[in-house]
Amino acid sequence: MTYHASARLIDERLRAEIGAIAKQASLRIAMAYPSPYAVAMSSLGFQRIYRAIQETAGMMCERAFLPDDAPFGKKTDQPLTYESKTPLSEFPIVALSVAYELELAGAIRLLEMAKIPALRHERDETYPFVLAGGPLTFSNPVPLAPYADAIIMGEAEGLVTDVIATIAGSASKGLALRRLADLAHVFVPEHHGENLPAIAQCDDELLPAWGPIRTPHTELSNMFLIEPERGCSRGCTYCVMRRSTNGGMRIVPKERVLELVPEDAKRVGLVGAAVSDHPKIVDIVRELVGRGSEVGLSSLRPDRLNDDFVGALKAGGYRTLTTAMDGASERLRDRLERRARVRHLERAAELARAHGMKRLKLYLMLGLPGETDEDVDECVSLVSALSRRIPVSLGIAPFCPKRNTPLDHAPFAGIATVRSRLDRLRRGLRGKADVRSTSARWAWVESVLAQGGTAEGRAVLSAVHGGGTFAAYQRAFAAIRPPAPPKTRGLRLVLEA
Repeated sequence: MTYHASARLIDERLRAEIGAIAKQASLRIAMAYPSPYAVAMSSLGFQRIYRAIQETAGMMCERAFLPDDAPFGKKTDQPLTYESKTPLSEFPIVALSVAYELELAGAIRLLEMAKIPALRHERDETYPFVLAGGPLTFSNPVPLAPYADAIIMGEAEGLVTDVIATIAGSASKGLALRRLADLAHVFVPEHHGENLPAIAQCDDELLPAWGPIRTPHTELSNMFLIEPERGCSRGCTYCVMRRSTNGGMRIVPKERVLELVPEDAKRVGLVGAAVSDHPKIVDIVRELVGRGSEVGLSSLRPDRLNDDFVGALKAGGYRTLTTAMDGASERLRDRLERRARVRHLERAAELARAHGMKRLKLYLMLGLPGETDEDVDECVSLVSALSRRIPVSLGIAPFCPKRNTPLDHAPFAGIATVRSRLDRLRRGLRGKADVRSTSARWAWVESVLAQGGTAEGRAVLSAVHGGGTFAAYQRAFAAIRPPAPPKTRGLRLVLEA
């Protein structure tokens, strides 16, 4: 049995795509995503960088992905690019897009499956230059430093082609690294150590990002992705994209959004950190619905919901109204600087029922700093009341402190604590609401990496070689010798977990 994306599977997926940009150029780049195709092609950022390269004279990119269901510890064929079925090792540059901490393991596996040493210091001139970027760079890309030769920080669409040209135009890898180290917003670990440059902000003229490719073989089947805004005007203390990041919220005019959506797009995804805060969002949704499109939004703030808005969402195909309560109690939401109040959540339930939706789904974090059992009990009381109006589902994620947020230094609550709170919530809501949670154990791994440095990053390689299990990560992190202050946060999280 083969586990890689075979030539037949690649051909099947390519035939189903709409909007791929065919191109030939002398400089060929492999653009790789460390998760399977279905996840990667739902990434607006990945598609935006693909488009930036394909629209630049003299260069082109071919896409590659972590093979579907590739098992740990078993031999697999090399991942191939989709456009020409070429192994990654044959390209001069491999550009990796990394969304969040747990994808670091996928990046390591993808490189090693391609016969490319994962550690940058083990790659000489005969191997591709590994360039990285992606959403991870807004928080803490330092654990990626042992593997990437250079990392573009932040919004890369205005930088990526210049960086590629600099690499390709240098006579040696060493010269390329020196030149890149002098560029703003490019992190070169060999020269910068763990000192990160500033996060890039692209020119507003490059907004909005939109994805040229639609495909049924993805998490967001046949959906055209576009951002009506970038950033956020709010100050949620846990969020990397809060108002202090890259100038806050930047609005794309309604007319510009609508003119970029293809007339034949039957499904449209409006993507961004604060889509529902766009001042013309209801008009955008209604006009797309008028064209015959289903519409999905990546974020809905409960305080923005009203009868007109929810009516537009229902007309756009919504069957479940999804929003966030974030903290288990009003006290915690205040500490998070969330505007959501009990009255907003109650109103969301009423609107969902009034417009004939089947369910209200609420996102919630457990394990927040200062959280107690009483906060969980308050959540049980509120959700129980909401469930009498409409069926309710809770999507729960353990809180993970991120760099570049006010809660950067907050400790991870601990696996046992998160599980205890989750059990308390489930018991209180048994028969009243559906409660589903991501893993507390893997949230701990994420938190170690989110607060970690190069040592934690290198430990992921040991964990991957140890089978990629949670126990392998435990062993790998426990083996890290305590670094000198102030770089002890990652280890402290290990011990507290």
